[in-house]
Order: sequence, then structure tokens, then C-alpha cells
Amino acid sequence: MARGQTGAAGRRKTNGAAKEAPKGPAGVTREELLGYYREMLLIRRFEERAGQLYGMGLIGGFCHLYIGQEAIAVGVEAAKKPGDEVITGYRDHGHMLTSGMDPKEVMAELTGRIGGSSKGKGGSMHMFSTEAAFYGGHGIVGAQVPLGTGLGLANWYREDGKVSFAFFGDGAANQGQVYEAFNMAELWKLPVVYVIENNQYAMGTAIQRSSAETRLHKRGVSFGIPGEEVDGMDVLAVKAAAEKAAEHARSGQGPYILEMKTYRYRGHSMSDPAKYRTREEVDEVRKTRDPIDHVEELLEKNGWADEATLKGIDAEVKKIVADAAEFARTSPEPDPSELYTDVYTEAAVQGGRA
Repeated sequence: MARGQTGAAGRRKTNGAAKEAPKGPAGVTREELLGYYREMLLIRRFEERAGQLYGMGLIGGFCHLYIGQEAIAVGVEAAKKPGDEVITGYRDHGHMLTSGMDPKEVMAELTGRIGGSSKGKGGSMHMFSTEAAFYGGHGIVGAQVPLGTGLGLANWYREDGKVSFAFFGDGAANQGQVYEAFNMAELWKLPVVYVIENNQYAMGTAIQRSSAETRLHKRGVSFGIPGEEVDGMDVLAVKAAAEKAAEHARSGQGPYILEMKTYRYRGHSMSDPAKYRTREEVDEVRKTRDPIDHVEELLEKNGWADEATLKGIDAEVKKIVADAAEFARTSPEPDPSELYTDVYTEAAVQGGRA
């Protein structure tokens, strides 16, 4: 899938000589900003279609949509280097798409079809792709944090220069296992970036009612872990903060905490009517802080895209999503024999450090 292009794709040739493409806000090029716009729009259109399929009864179980939080997944992805890993909780569809997973396979997994990334056995909350360095999708609140720390431990042990990005929400930030992971990560200086997606509500509980310390980026202070608060509705702010945090972790200085202040437009899950907040509150955020509208404004302000260009991108994205939905609809359900596959794995000794 298209990602904000850098390197050779971010250059243009003039009279046979390669020149850097003109830079705009936060030092990004037109191609990069258009890439971020496209990715965020893909996530939103994908999630809108997933919500429709859930309402039609084609998606079973739980389904947590990422609408409103798109800038976080896209901004962090823009800061990653090849091989860097992502692990997250159950609001995971956006991270799957930015990690490079095929939208068709993701949609087929949501509908429980054999063509899904986990053969229809993982569903919305438990998709994996080692090829895309995406390690889930986890349904237990906070359980991905020690696992993400384990990925960092493996990278540290192998000395491969990779960084693990462990995402979790403001609700998970109060889980005890999170702090056990913090302690181990700082003690061993593991290359982990902890990304807290603070969308203001842990299911239906506002953060002010659940947390004695609402400045979640300071939760690592007692362990000596640095952290910062980031505008999670601004993809360029997310990218800049993620680059800084990744460099800190990659250079052997240990973990880093990023608190992304964001907002989800839909309920906690598809079964949540979100009566704990007003429609006016949601509408105000949509009107003043929408992450996609923000990038659209930047593109237009810099003269990098007109209405026709943006409509063309939207049409392209809608076709990708429509094709994914059709693939999911026509893909067969798993054979009952699939119940007995992927249960155990053959143990293999990988060897120690030289």
C-alpha cells in the first residue's frame, strides 16, 4: 500500500540532476503529505465500511473502530524504519493497514473467512502478520505491553537495531503489568517506544474519573523513562515525536513514552451507544480537530492539492475498500478442520549470541 514516500521517491530530476523535492510544513514533501492523507483516508473509509458490515451481521464478535485516531498510526508508521515492530490492543485495524497488510485480507479476517490474514480464526481483535512486523491485535487490556517489551528484548539480544512500538490506551495505562514492563525495559535499556493512545475514555469512563495522574506521559518518571505529550490529531506532530522517541530507543538509551492526545468518534465498540458523552462534544472535535481535515488544509494552503486531486484520492481509496469488502464477501468460510491447525508449533533452537 502507498506510504508517505521518502528517499528516491521524494526527489525529482531537473536537467538530469537529482534535486530534493521542495519541503513544506515540518519539512515534509508534497508526496509525503499526500501519502499521509491517503493512508488516513484509507483507514477511515475502511472503518466506515467495517461498521456497515457489522451492522449487516457480517462481522461477528467485538469490533472497535479507529475513526478519529488515524493520525497516530500513520504518523508513527512514517517514523518507523524497516523491520521495526508494532503491537497493539483490540482497536487495531488502522495499525494493520499502515503496517502494510492487504486490506482484502484484513476485511476477510473481520468477516471470519479463510482468505483472512489469520485464516478467519482471529477476527477483529487477533490478527497477526510477521511479514509486516505486526504482532497483534490483543483482546486482553494491557496484555500487549509486556509482549511488546519482549519484542524489544529480542531486538536488544540480537543487536539488530530494531525498535518495538507498543501501543495501548488510557484505560490500559492503569494495568499493573504495564509497570512491570516499564521497570524491565528501563532496567535493561530495551529499544521500546510505548505509545499511549489517550482517546479520553476507557470504555465509558472519562480519564479524570479513572486516573489519579492524568498526565499519562509522566507514568514512567519513577522508572526514569522520559515521556512527552503529543497532539495525536496532528500527523506531523506524531511523526516528529515518534522519530525522536525511536532515535532515543534505537541509540541504546532505553524506552520512551509518548502520550498521544486523541479522540474516537464512535463508541468504544460497535455495541456502545456512547451515552456518557454528548453529541455536541463529538461534533466539536470533528469540526475543529479532525486529523484528515487538518492535512487537507495543509495541502491546499501550500498549493499542493486542489479539490479534484483530493476527490481522486478519495475515489481511489473507496475502490480499494469496496474491493476488500467484495473479497471478504466471496471468500469461503474456513473448513472445520482448521480448528486443529496452528495450535502448536515445532520448537527450534535458534542459537545464542556469538
